[in-house]
Amino acid sequence: MTDRFFIAKEQDVPVPSPFSHEQLLDRLGEVAVRVGLNIKPGQQLLITAPLDAVPLVRRVTEHAYKAGASLVTTLYADDETTLARYVHASDDAFDTAPTWLANGIAQAFRDGAARMAITGANPTLLAGQDPERISRANRANSAANRPAMEIITQFAVNWNIIACATPAWAAQVFPDLPADEALTALWNGIFKASRVDVPDPVADWKAHNERLHARAKYMNDTHFEALHFSGPGTDLTVGLADGHAWAGGSEETLNGVVCNPNIPTEEIFTTPHRSRVNGTVCSTKPLFHQGTLIDDISVRFEDGRIVEAHASKGENVLHRILDTDEGARRIGEVALVPHSSPISSSGILYKNTLFDENASSHIALGQAYTKCMVDIEGLTPEQLLERGVNDSLIHIDWMIGSDRIDLDGLKDGTRTPLMRAGEWVIS
Repeated sequence: MTDRFFIAKEQDVPVPSPFSHEQLLDRLGEVAVRVGLNIKPGQQLLITAPLDAVPLVRRVTEHAYKAGASLVTTLYADDETTLARYVHASDDAFDTAPTWLANGIAQAFRDGAARMAITGANPTLLAGQDPERISRANRANSAANRPAMEIITQFAVNWNIIACATPAWAAQVFPDLPADEALTALWNGIFKASRVDVPDPVADWKAHNERLHARAKYMNDTHFEALHFSGPGTDLTVGLADGHAWAGGSEETLNGVVCNPNIPTEEIFTTPHRSRVNGTVCSTKPLFHQGTLIDDISVRFEDGRIVEAHASKGENVLHRILDTDEGARRIGEVALVPHSSPISSSGILYKNTLFDENASSHIALGQAYTKCMVDIEGLTPEQLLERGVNDSLIHIDWMIGSDRIDLDGLKDGTRTPLMRAGEWVIS
């Protein structure tokens, strides 16, 4: 046996599927359209994707037109041109964002277009660049994109995120493998986590959604007032927003379409109360944000607000994130994922939130999903704040669950065990 075999085994490289790469790529495109978007005849589709995703975009486009899409439009991003801005642009350029483009995207959503994002950028692309410039550019982009993001967070249209393996990303996930083997291993991981390597992916997704719906129903039926996470470095009570609702898997959007926003997904999630979070919590996995590794995060909440924050790596970037706006120091989402989820069991750190958040229970700094609230029609932003719905330019998930974390539901002074050692204990 070669040393390479041992390296691959230690990194838990996914076992290849009996299906060919082209078959799996087509299956991913089909699942993205039929399960992820559930696109309707006559509906337009807007895709954003990295340049390396062209083969996957073509599969998605083909399946979208077969499903009746009237027009598919793709906007491509390129890591090298993104990096060129930070290397060569003048300092005053980083407060600029393409508002004209963001306005056009928001208008497309208002007109009923579906949204698909294909992720796959180099997670450390901006490592070594000026964190202040990155922060300024993020603020400018967040402000420009806010009208479009509000439509997404309200679940006003059907939307979906999937992943495409790229050489730069694969090299980060499997640094000890040759480039071609790393790319293959990452693709295999994506196909498996996205449930397209099984005989009938659409049927498998239906069964998976039913399991997630059952878990969310239990949480909605019990009406817990708060959650309590406990474990090494963590003693955190998360109050839940007034009129919160749990969701997970496929959801019906305001335009009447049932879609799966995230592929893959293993979570159920809801809206915490922005002013009722207290205690300390430590991250259980690294956070990769805009090219920066932020590791060993430890924060303390008082009345919903982070008043103390530390990290062994990337602490300066963490503090810049928290200073984005008033809502950035509060959380807008709490999500529950068992430690035995397929992504966690794979042993792979994907360095990509779409995957890593589905390996662990997590919280998100910033903007809340109003989808996870009931009886809010007609409420003003101020009234939503009173209900506990956080408002911010950012929404950044970071992981707090593991096989050393317990979870209890709190209601009327009683405590109900929900998870022990990261696993569900309720039927």
